[in-house]
Amino acid sequence: MANFIDRRLNAKGKSTVNRQRFIERYKKQIKKAVGDAVTRRSVTDIDKGEQITIPKRDLSEPVFRQGQGGIRDRVHPGNDQFNRGDQIQRPNGGHGGAGQGDASNSGEGDDDFVFTISKDEYLALLFEDLELPNLQKNRLNKLVEYQTYRAGFTNDGVPANINIVRSLRSSLARRIAMSGGKKKALQTLEAELTVLENTPGAKAERIIAIKEQIIVLKQQIAKVPFIDTFDLRYNNYAKREVPSSQAVMFCLMDVSGSMDQATKDMAKRFYILLYLFLTRSYQNLEVVYIRHHTQAKEVDEHEFFYSQETGGTIVSSALKLMHEIQQARYPDNEWNIYAAQASDGDNWSDDSPICHEILAKHILPKVRYFSYIEISHRAHQTLWHQYEQLQQQFDNIAVQQIHQVEDIYPVFRELFKKQAI
Repeated sequence: MANFIDRRLNAKGKSTVNRQRFIERYKKQIKKAVGDAVTRRSVTDIDKGEQITIPKRDLSEPVFRQGQGGIRDRVHPGNDQFNRGDQIQRPNGGHGGAGQGDASNSGEGDDDFVFTISKDEYLALLFEDLELPNLQKNRLNKLVEYQTYRAGFTNDGVPANINIVRSLRSSLARRIAMSGGKKKALQTLEAELTVLENTPGAKAERIIAIKEQIIVLKQQIAKVPFIDTFDLRYNNYAKREVPSSQAVMFCLMDVSGSMDQATKDMAKRFYILLYLFLTRSYQNLEVVYIRHHTQAKEVDEHEFFYSQETGGTIVSSALKLMHEIQQARYPDNEWNIYAAQASDGDNWSDDSPICHEILAKHILPKVRYFSYIEISHRAHQTLWHQYEQLQQQFDNIAVQQIHQVEDIYPVFRELFKKQAI
């Protein structure tokens, strides 16, 4: 039986293989802790690692013990109260093991197991089983992806990439170069020795000298190793850029007077999750931020999250501006277009049918996915009902409601869960 020992270096004080095995084994508990962490974090540190706590009871493993077998009556040494066959009465009380007296200053307790996962591990667990719906390969440019391909052979590499045929071929060439002349000289001396041994009156000194030379040559040939580190050849792999699809994400948010700071903060957390998710799917992408009250405006990321506005709400102004920007800068035959809208549900009642018309005629036929989240505890108003009607007509729009911070991550997963094929 062959034993393989992996001596490749891991990070100091860590075992990468064992770490990944541990995370896979306790993924259920870890994913729950990661989901809970989303609601505790601020938007500035949501993409950092996380400290995970696993209860000790979840780390228990089955063990085998040697059983005694049968029924045995036994009196242990030091017993001065019972005889063989006596039945031990139950202790009085039954207070669930509650102790009495003062606390002890000795002994150790069993704490929960705590460990830290990295940023990459945190994000991988956070967005596992999620995808951008309706992704298509529109114009193949701009977004850079890399494809690994074979690029000959190299003298350095990892054991997994060793090319056995090339290594043996190099070994054979080296052995021929180092011992080929000696083998020819050995054949000549052996032939001469055979002639001398079969010739009567041959010189004994010459025979002895030839035998000594033959021994030396055989030793020199034997010292040539079958394979050396110089012979090893590894498959070489390189990366080259390949064209891939490009995408733009429109972020729309109501910043009218009805949107208080708590509601804006929940919307902000949702968009941060969305941004992190997009950066995992695309190396280069464009994000367009549109804020609106009675008028809509394209802004940068900082103003989108932190600028204060007052006044009423006309949602159609944001949808019109999004359509104008899309037509001018992001043709639907070249871009994968996604949009996400956050609101508290308030809108001028006469404006909601206009929103329905803009979405149905100009936006939904062009976008891959449109997600709408309503952050409110109140009953749904006209905007929600118009969006629900669109959801029945189009399969690329989804509406969800958020009541509190704890709902953000579950709603996000529901919006971007993998679609059944």
